[in-house]
Amino acid sequence: MIEAVILGIVQGLTEFLPVSSSGHLVLLQQIFGINEPGLFLDTMLHAGTLVAVFIVLWKDIFALLKKPIQKLTLFLIIATIPAVIVALVFNDKIEEIFKSARFLGFCFLITTVLLVLAELLSRRSMPANGGQTSAKTETNMRWIDALFIGIMQAVAILPGISRSGATISGALFRKLDRDFAARFSFLLSIPAILGALVLQSKDLVTDGTAENINVAAVIAGTLAAAIVGFFAIRFMLKIIREKSLFGFAIYTGVLGVLVLIDQFVTRIVF
Repeated sequence: MIEAVILGIVQGLTEFLPVSSSGHLVLLQQIFGINEPGLFLDTMLHAGTLVAVFIVLWKDIFALLKKPIQKLTLFLIIATIPAVIVALVFNDKIEEIFKSARFLGFCFLITTVLLVLAELLSRRSMPANGGQTSAKTETNMRWIDALFIGIMQAVAILPGISRSGATISGALFRKLDRDFAARFSFLLSIPAILGALVLQSKDLVTDGTAENINVAAVIAGTLAAAIVGFFAIRFMLKIIREKSLFGFAIYTGVLGVLVLIDQFVTRIVF
């Protein structure tokens, strides 16, 4: 129960901060020696943060539900397709990677590179002397922008590559407005998490792993993820508007190096 709550807190903090929630969950599962089905626990904790998305972005979600046929809906569908294809085609391989964590350190470093490049590109595109910005918003975003962000999300299925970091970076690479980039990334998490829930539910029925799940612990972790995730989203929206991504890049860079040192040298955790 305590382990699940800790994992839920970490999930809530890291799902919307660009530091890879899945990477942190895999790392903590290695440290704790948790025998829960990795992808199922990971998916349920994501479901907790999904509740936080609905609470914080309820205005955006209500606008989509009120008028479902609009550009933003189309862009979210386009951006979801790459991850769906990757999940369906490589589902078994992805679960194997989650269990082995063999690429975890390298993936954290990939997140670092993405964040640094995105921040540098975003700063270069800022108007000088307070001029009017040319950053794209929902009104002038194109389908190719959504597809590129979707490809970045598909890459971030690997643990250690941050989904929010990859999608926000992808949006900044395509010169989207920083605030809109963050909101689009968080809205894009809704179909991604729902899809993961569907796939994992199917696996539980077919392979019988449901019998090995500590239901109370999973529920406790999910609640912790929802509560902490609420505050993490609000914090990240403020950071992306007013601050830089370099702090997160430094964190994932240091973490990636430490994981690699342990994987190849010290072998304390791995």
